[in-house]
Amino acid sequence: MTTMSKKEWMLISFMLFSMFFGAGNLIFPPYLGQEAGSLVWSSLLGFVLSAVGLPILGVVAVAKAGSFHSLASRVHPFFALIFPFLIYVSIGPALAIPRAGSLAFEMGMAPFLPEPLVASKLSLFVYTVVFFLIVFWLSLSPSKLVDRFGKLLTPALLALIALIYVKSLVTPLGAMGTPTGKYGTNPIVQGFLDGYLTMDALAALVFGIVIANTLRAKGITDTKKLSASMIRAGIGAGLLLTVIYVILGIMGASAASLGKAENGAQLLANMMNQLFGSSGTLILGVIFTVACLCVSIGLVTSCSQYFHGLFGGLPYKGWVTVLSVLSMIVANMGLTQILTVSVPVLGAIYPVAIVLILLALVERFIPATSLVYITTVGVVALFGLADLVNVLFLARGWDGVLAALPFYKEGAGWLLPALIAVAVGMVLDMWKRALRPHGKTTSQPD
Repeated sequence: MTTMSKKEWMLISFMLFSMFFGAGNLIFPPYLGQEAGSLVWSSLLGFVLSAVGLPILGVVAVAKAGSFHSLASRVHPFFALIFPFLIYVSIGPALAIPRAGSLAFEMGMAPFLPEPLVASKLSLFVYTVVFFLIVFWLSLSPSKLVDRFGKLLTPALLALIALIYVKSLVTPLGAMGTPTGKYGTNPIVQGFLDGYLTMDALAALVFGIVIANTLRAKGITDTKKLSASMIRAGIGAGLLLTVIYVILGIMGASAASLGKAENGAQLLANMMNQLFGSSGTLILGVIFTVACLCVSIGLVTSCSQYFHGLFGGLPYKGWVTVLSVLSMIVANMGLTQILTVSVPVLGAIYPVAIVLILLALVERFIPATSLVYITTVGVVALFGLADLVNVLFLARGWDGVLAALPFYKEGAGWLLPALIAVAVGMVLDMWKRALRPHGKTTSQPD
C-alpha cells in the first residue's frame, strides 16, 4: 500500500499535533493575548509565523534531507554524531520529558492537595511514578501511536479546548484591553519573538523519525513519497496548532477585566475560574495532564528509536524503560530547578537547529556541500556556548558585551553573527571554486 485515506492522514496529523502541543504551547498564547490586547491579531500573526512556521519548516527540512542525521552531516560527520545526540538528550530525558512530568503535577495535581503534602515532595514522587508508568506503557508500541493519539488523546484535548472556547462565547470574559510594552509598538515582531521561545523547531527535528517510521509502516517507502507525506503531515499539524493558538490568544485578549497575571499559567487559571468556577481548576488540570502526557510519549518514543539505532544492543523496549525511569528521577528535582537549567541549555542549542533548517530550505542557492554550513553553524554554536556560559556560570557578566547585538535581549542575538557567517561561507565557496582545477568536482566540503 502506497496511498492512505483521508482519515489516516487526519490521524497522523493529529498524532504530530499532540506530540508538539505541550504545556508551554498552552501557556504562551493567552499571555500574549492579554499583553497585546486590541492588537492581538497582529501579535498572533507574528506568533504563528514562528511558533507554527518554524516547526513545519523543521519537518520539511528533515523530509527533504532524508533524515536528521543526513541534514547534520552537511556540516561535518562528527557534528552529525554530536549535535543530534545533544538534542535528543536535552529535549528528552535530561530536560523536556521530566519538565513535562513535573509541570503536569504542578497544574494537574498540586492544586487539589494540602500544602504540607505538596511541600513534602512525596506527592510529586508518587505522581511522577504513576505518570511515567503510563508514558512507559503507551510508548512500548510505537505502531499504535496513531490510534492512541489520533483516536483518543488528541480528540480529548481538542474537545476540552473547544468546551472552553464555546463557554467563553456564551459568557464572554470581557472586552479587549490596551496593548502593553512592546506589543503596543511592534506587535508582529514581539509576537514572532514570543513564538520563537516555544522552541518547537527542536521537536520537529526529533519527531521526524517517528513520523517517518509511522508512514513506512503504512506502506510508504519510496523516498520522494515519504518526504512529501512527512510534509503533508507537518502542514496538517500546523493548521491545528494555528487554530488552537488563535483561540487561546483571543481569549487571553478578552481577559483584561481579570487583572494582570504574572504568567500564562496563572492567567489560564484565572480564566478557567471565571468561566467554570471551582470546576475550572479540574478541567485545566486535565488539559495540562493530557498535553504533557502526549509530549512525553512522543519524546520517549522518538528518543528510544534514536538511541536504539545509534547504539544498538539494548532493544527499543529497553530504551523506553531506561528513559522513563531517568525522566521520572529528574522530574523529582522539581519544576523550578529543571527550568533553571533547561532554558539556557535549550537556548544555546535552538539557534543551531534553526540555522540548519533554514539552510536546508534554500538548497537551490546554498547546496549541501557548501562551506556556508560549516561557517554559519560554527559561529552560531560558538555564540550559543558563550551565552550558555554567561547565564550559568558568569551571572550574566558578559551581558554588557553581548547586549550590543541586535535582538540579544529577545533571545535572538545570534542573528547578526549568522548573517555575517553566511556571507563569509559564500566568499569561501567562491574562493574554493576559483582554486579548483578545471573540470574537477567534489562531493563534500574540505
